[in-house]
Parts: sequence; C-alpha cells; structure tokens
Amino acid sequence: MNKRVRSFMWVGVALAVVAVAVAVALTLHGLRNLGADERAGVRSKGDAGTECVGTRPAGSLPDLHGESATLRVVLRIDQVAPRRYPGVFTGLGVDEDDRAVDVWRIPSDAFDAEICGLAVRGVTVRLHDTDVNRKTLDALSDRIVTDIKRWDGTFEMREVAVDERGFVRVGVDDPDTAEPIIEKAYGEQNARYIRVEHVEQAHADVG
Repeated sequence: MNKRVRSFMWVGVALAVVAVAVAVALTLHGLRNLGADERAGVRSKGDAGTECVGTRPAGSLPDLHGESATLRVVLRIDQVAPRRYPGVFTGLGVDEDDRAVDVWRIPSDAFDAEICGLAVRGVTVRLHDTDVNRKTLDALSDRIVTDIKRWDGTFEMREVAVDERGFVRVGVDDPDTAEPIIEKAYGEQNARYIRVEHVEQAHADVG
C-alpha cells in the first residue's frame, strides 16, 4: 500500500497507532468504487484477475488495537509487499463491506502465493494486474511535485498523488490546457502513468 503522508493527498499505514490505522481504513475504503484507468493498465475490483479466500485462523495475525480481520490482513500485506517485492508491488486497497483486500501488482506467481497466504478465513484477496511498480510511481510523483510551480501562468497544478491502482493523479485547474503540456514534459512512457484531472482550489475553513 505505502500511502505515505506527504503534502499532496498521501496517507500512510502505521501498525502502532490506532488513529492512523482507522484513517487508512476509511481512506482506502473509498478506493473500491474508483474506475479503472486503461492507460495505466489497471483494473477495477470487478475485473480482478485472481481471487483467493483466506484459510488461516484470524488469530494468526496481530490484533493490536481491535482491528477487523480485513484490516489486519491489509496491515500485514503492507508490511510484506513493499519490502519483499519492491519490483512487483503497486498498491493496496481495502473493501470492508465485502471483507476483501484489493492488491495491484505486476503479475508474479511468488508474490501472489505469499500474499494469498496472508489472508485469514472470511477475507478475500483480489489481485489486479498492472505493468508498473510503486517505486516507479513514487519517483514520477516526486518529480512532478518538484515542478509544482513550473507552469504557473499557463495552468495551476493543485494536487499530486500516487493512486494505488497504478498511476499518478495530477489535479489542475484546466485539464485541457495542462494535459498535453504535462505529457510532453514527462515523455510518452511516463505519460502512460499520469492522469490529469480537474481539481477545485482548496479553501481554508473560516469559522
């Protein structure tokens, strides 16, 4: 999963902090209804190429703060996937309603076997194919963030975030103007993993 907190929509999972774990569960819960992006080679949850249902006892994974069985699987996968499979792992989401975990990765038999082996009874792991790993997306996102003010006066870049499904989401005020400029700036290969979208200007609450 690796949704590390940064200045632009980045949420991380921390095993030892209840508040962070709950926030991650709620944030990732919202990912389940996002549509697929064919440019990035990712699929929606309904198009999972492989599904596996957990067989191990729920008590075999740590329950530090009363997490649900689904969230315990998420937290464990988040420990294992980016550390052992950095060249394969793309992202991670949770669907508490269906007691399911969505995992995006470059197809790998070894990865799939280990991740499916972490699921407990009653929890389904849905594996989705991508063609990019999280390290590549992080590097692209960092590069775009560095250029956040580069096109001021032409368009306004308002948000940059890695999407778990395999692309970098770039929020701007004027997508029609921004998209061809951004695609040219970062090249055809990188453009496959960039989604340019309209985002409203954030306003501080006054009260």
